Amino acid sequence: GRRALRRALRRGANVIRNGARENFKRLDDPSTGNNIARNVVVQGMSAKRERSVGGVGMRVGVLGGSKSKAGGSVTSGKGNPGGDTWYWRLLEFGTSTIAARAPMRKAMAAQAMGAYDAFANAAEGEIDKELGKL
Repeated sequence: GRRALRRALRRGANVIRNGARENFKRLDDPSTGNNIARNVVVQGMSAKRERSVGGVGMRVGVLGGSKSKAGGSVTSGKGNPGGDTWYWRLLEFGTSTIAARAPMRKAMAAQAMGAYDAFANAAEGEIDKELGKL
């Protein structure tokens, strides 16, 4: 059952991921070598996190983290497909001089029903597939 739910959740999360990628493509500067949209990914929760939450889970996020407020350590993103895109949080949440553009939150709001539909459709087929193995 967990495998079936994980696969179905990933299908729903992919809908939100695709929406976030489109939003970041509109905001990304093509003159730089970095591409935030390529770093938007779906990740499954670890088994430890799933146990503490009490169920399976997926999350949509951007690889590479961000710079610390102190300007010290940086989560290295140079090995990521889109390059080092630590600044995505500045676009998402804004700064004292830049208004928040919220591409991730807008994608979630716009794609929520599509994600739910994708999950529901996939869950039915995945559960049937798992039951067929019994």
